[in-house]
Amino acid sequence: MMSSDYESAERLARGIPLREALDTSSAEAWTALDLGVRILSYEAPGLLPSHDWAGGRRLSWSWDAPLPSVNWSRTPPDEPLLAVALCHPDGRIRKAALEWVPRSPALRPLLVVRCADWAGPVRDRARALFSEIPGRELPPLTALALRLSRREQGDFARERLDRALREGPAEDVVALLTSEDRATRRFVYRIAVDRGLLAPATLARTAAAASDDVRIQTLCAEAAIAGVRDGAYDEVLGSLLSARSSQVRAAGVTALRRAGRQGEAAAFLADRSGVVRACARYVLRQGGIDPLPLYRSMCADPAACPAAPAGLGECGTREDAPALWSLVTHPVPVPAVRVHAVTGLRALDAVRHEQLLPLLDDPSPAVVRAVTQALLPDADRIPHEWLLVRTGANRPRALRVAAERLLRAHVRATVRQRRPAG
Repeated sequence: MMSSDYESAERLARGIPLREALDTSSAEAWTALDLGVRILSYEAPGLLPSHDWAGGRRLSWSWDAPLPSVNWSRTPPDEPLLAVALCHPDGRIRKAALEWVPRSPALRPLLVVRCADWAGPVRDRARALFSEIPGRELPPLTALALRLSRREQGDFARERLDRALREGPAEDVVALLTSEDRATRRFVYRIAVDRGLLAPATLARTAAAASDDVRIQTLCAEAAIAGVRDGAYDEVLGSLLSARSSQVRAAGVTALRRAGRQGEAAAFLADRSGVVRACARYVLRQGGIDPLPLYRSMCADPAACPAAPAGLGECGTREDAPALWSLVTHPVPVPAVRVHAVTGLRALDAVRHEQLLPLLDDPSPAVVRAVTQALLPDADRIPHEWLLVRTGANRPRALRVAAERLLRAHVRATVRQRRPAG
């Protein structure tokens, strides 16, 4: 990274136009440039603007002294060199360069950077200039302001941007909802929710959309449920209950109680996610329905509800252990039944390692992983040679990985047992 930082700074110092020297749309590129100029000051100090550039003579050592009078009004500094000056290691040059940012809107990102400057006089002047920018012109700086807010002095720009988006036109907020920057999306979705800019159905669809951002999904799911009026839950719950995200489905299942539809939670007792199953049991119990008999009934036909054995283990008793053991070796061709049966046995604390060991040779990697997790606490009771044989190159990869994990746990447990007390 340091080499690219340095290269961008060097290109600017040699007069290459801003948009050719770096990616001006990237917040990371601007913060990297700030570092790159510092590197350039060591590698090629002759390329940096001098005190003479800043004011026609050496700058005063006093921060409070007025800037030298120059005739830049007729000959403004070129943009590349001004960008370098704004990142100069000498704070007096950075402060002098700030005066030209209002005439160069393309350099506003560096004004944001200087709002978090370590030097108070530079920081104060940058903040004064940043405060003069109209609120509607601030949204393009969101990603950079959020990135800089992690710094010790970095809150100023983010706070002003927050006020601008909360008080400004709704379209400015909506336009940022699809930003490529994750931090920006999270920031703006929070504002959109607080301002009530999105309808509950829209929030529910957003929560249900395929995405790897759990924060946005959870925020939108909760806001969608909270925003329902006059019992109009259908469109909201339809999206939430069909979501790929387990957190979103869990929110939808929990909302069934608020909607007075507790009975529908039974359909989620055998959800593949443990958190969704737990929410379904809670909602059913709130409606006066005991989920245990339902689980026992589901386990009679495990192929139809592969995750039911896990749920049975989560809310059942030791009396249910025999039923789960029968499912561990069930001939049903769905490996998920065996996986969830092992999970249920772990939940009941009914694992017997000698009965589970044969399942390490199961053809399903998912079953092998579940069995390995269940056997780890008793790894020292598994014969060392039996495990060692299964690490051979001719064994399936899932089995080799499992055997190696258990061997390591076996060795650790054996060492602990042999260690003298005290």
